[in-house]
Amino acid sequence: MEIGGSTLVSYPAGEVRGRSAVVGAVPVGDRYGTIVAETPFHPLDHTWPDQPADEGTIGGLAVVDCVTGAVEEGGETVHLGADIPVRRGTPGWNWLVVHVTDGPVPGREVELAVDEARRRALSAGHTACHLTALALNAALAGRWRKEIPADGLGHPDFDQTAITSSRILPDGSRDVYRLGKSLRRKGFTVEGFAEDLPEIAQRVNDRLKEWIAADAPVWIDSPGSELTARRTWHCGLPEGEVAIPCGGTHLSSTSRLGSVTATLELSGDGSELTMHTTVG
Repeated sequence: MEIGGSTLVSYPAGEVRGRSAVVGAVPVGDRYGTIVAETPFHPLDHTWPDQPADEGTIGGLAVVDCVTGAVEEGGETVHLGADIPVRRGTPGWNWLVVHVTDGPVPGREVELAVDEARRRALSAGHTACHLTALALNAALAGRWRKEIPADGLGHPDFDQTAITSSRILPDGSRDVYRLGKSLRRKGFTVEGFAEDLPEIAQRVNDRLKEWIAADAPVWIDSPGSELTARRTWHCGLPEGEVAIPCGGTHLSSTSRLGSVTATLELSGDGSELTMHTTVG
């Protein structure tokens, strides 16, 4: 299948509608996958599947899933999701957004419309996820005995050092951190952690309230419109501007979140910390 190039995406700019030429179709199990030249749909990222795919319609048909695909230049086989055999952005490959429907999409040019309510809820969850991670880093800064890489605000980056999974939810997120021997060797103090957890959570939530009240601007910087362009999330917080590599969607300011609450939960054996973030 000759696709002709990587899919161009408009979701980083907040777009939820578009019209584009159909450039390919592939089977997705017993469903149909449609590839267009340009799309507002955010697909599930197969390398770090934190934000779920957008839903909506393409050519009037319901988009029940939206996945990442890749095809070697000059090749015919489109690989989907976990079956992609190369690293994201590998030269010589085209990277695609595949819109999955229950029936074939008619026409050579189609209208695309993202479910706006779902997009907003996922964008809120993703923006809040970054903010709670930064607030957690600040709250845990005093527990490090050794120097580790810092986040954009200068605090030891517990989030990136200890995280094992992250899941963006509508109006929320769930992040899991490993508090094992590796983290202790890097200098993190786990003694008294369970007893201090309520105070840590309070510090996180107090900082979140300050940041939301500050109405800090949020924006995405993208060097290009290709699906694999290395995009960066920015937020102009009172302490300074923060930049985090991110391919997801976001709200345009912290105040648009309304309110954010983080709860911290320690596993029974103390080896894992789960942070639940709720917007509203």
